[in-house]
Amino acid sequence: MAVALAAAERGWHVFPLRPDDKRPAVRDWENRATTDPARIRRCWSTGPYGIGVACGPSGLVVVDLDTPKNGTGTPPAEWAGARHGLDVLTTLADRHSQHIGATYTVATGRGGTHLYHRHPASGPALRNTAGTVGWLVDTRAHGGYVVAAGSTANGRPYTVTLDTDPALLPGWLAGLLAPKPLPAPGPVAVVVPVDRHGRYVAAAIRRQVAHLAAAGEGSRNHVLFTSAVALGQLAAGGALTDADVTAVLEPVALSVGLRHGEISRTISSGLRVGARNPRSLPTVGRAA
Repeated sequence: MAVALAAAERGWHVFPLRPDDKRPAVRDWENRATTDPARIRRCWSTGPYGIGVACGPSGLVVVDLDTPKNGTGTPPAEWAGARHGLDVLTTLADRHSQHIGATYTVATGRGGTHLYHRHPASGPALRNTAGTVGWLVDTRAHGGYVVAAGSTANGRPYTVTLDTDPALLPGWLAGLLAPKPLPAPGPVAVVVPVDRHGRYVAAAIRRQVAHLAAAGEGSRNHVLFTSAVALGQLAAGGALTDADVTAVLEPVALSVGLRHGEISRTISSGLRVGARNPRSLPTVGRAA
């Protein structure tokens, strides 16, 4: 509890992890993560939970420098001679004529290193990466979390090795982590009959696409779900197919920054909910 409260005092949003485990103890952990001392006391008074720090709400980008394990001991040719993620990050900094500055640092349970940085105030929202910038170098940002110092996982403690305020993420590294621009979604390849019911279905599609395209940061996954429910009702009534709904919503969801995995799960969930309340259009032919 004391560690969770101390993290919250720094402005870091915390949530409980299963005792001696990296996995969250609650669902929807990113939205439920909090800095509220009263909520933290209530939660950690009920059990010996570990502490997760939700990086997005906390305004953090954490660089996760791993050590070789499970057959990853030989680096790719580009990183020949590197022994671990810290060597790779140092090489990257050298290539950009930069250095790794001091920042809040945690030693992980398996001998790796977490470097905490403040998320840049401008530019795109950074998300999680795995090996994007180099061997054994991952990052956690929007949509990700880290195990806080003071927790344990499989009996191994996470400990602070440099207790200072997180430095701003260096610009050269932010540039490497910035998501590549996605192409604008092409025309929706769903054909509906040209009659009044067909026009109704086409209008419903345009409405949901526009709603999703205009969704703000933090609400996009929820808007995708509600759009999938609305179009899923039409699919359950025979006006569309589930594949049509996916073809309509997936390109727009990608264009606003959602990830393939969460898009697929969210659309599937919305279709299931929509199927419980079919919207029938008896004279409308099935879309092709």
